[in-house]
Amino acid sequence: MPKNILNRAYSRQLTKHHKIAVAGVAALGTAALAFSAAPGNAGTVTTGAPAATAQVAATGTVLQNVKGTVTDQLAAKNIKLDTLAAQKKAADAATAKQAADAAAKKAAVAAAVTKAAQQHVVTAAADRSAQRPQMQPVAAKTYANNLDGWIRKSLDIMKAKRIPGSYNGLHRNIMRESSGNPYAINNWDINAVNGIPSKGLLQVIPPTFQAYHVPGTSWNIYDPVANITAAANYAAHRYGSIDNVNSAY
Repeated sequence: MPKNILNRAYSRQLTKHHKIAVAGVAALGTAALAFSAAPGNAGTVTTGAPAATAQVAATGTVLQNVKGTVTDQLAAKNIKLDTLAAQKKAADAATAKQAADAAAKKAAVAAAVTKAAQQHVVTAAADRSAQRPQMQPVAAKTYANNLDGWIRKSLDIMKAKRIPGSYNGLHRNIMRESSGNPYAINNWDINAVNGIPSKGLLQVIPPTFQAYHVPGTSWNIYDPVANITAAANYAAHRYGSIDNVNSAY
């Protein structure tokens, strides 16, 4: 048992020595390599700090070159992005302009269509107005309130009702029957004896007046126009026309 303990302690001690020796050999190897890498014409070999300084300088140069390359790449990328942004902005502006032009064109077409439709309406109205006969207001015809006016008004009504007769035929019979007095009345003939005396300008008895009354005239037997047209209507039915009457009828 004691023997084994001594062997283990010795082994641990030997190991430490071996480690120191290995470290020394490694250091010598590194120095040798540094010496063999130096140029053949170098007269003096410098070790230590100058070599480290050279390595640092070389590393700095490499870092500067790398930094410059990265900076150049970033700048180029930024320029490319700016170019793309400018192109997109120009494309958006062109699209917006096209849309605005299309909207303006559409609005112009709509305005032209509306104007054409309005012009068509105005033209059509003008054409209709030109084609339509101009209706002149016709003043109501007036008649004098005397025998001439009564006869003329009666003739217009007779014409509208297709009752034959002339101014001369009416005037001649009126003057024989009543001398032109619209309120004349016969109180002595057979009609008066029978209680239906003849009345008015053409001396019409009431039953005859009512039977041959002309629509649109008065129902008053003493009304000059109503009396004339009713008598002319009776004469047309019995004699063909008042013009054919030359005596009491």
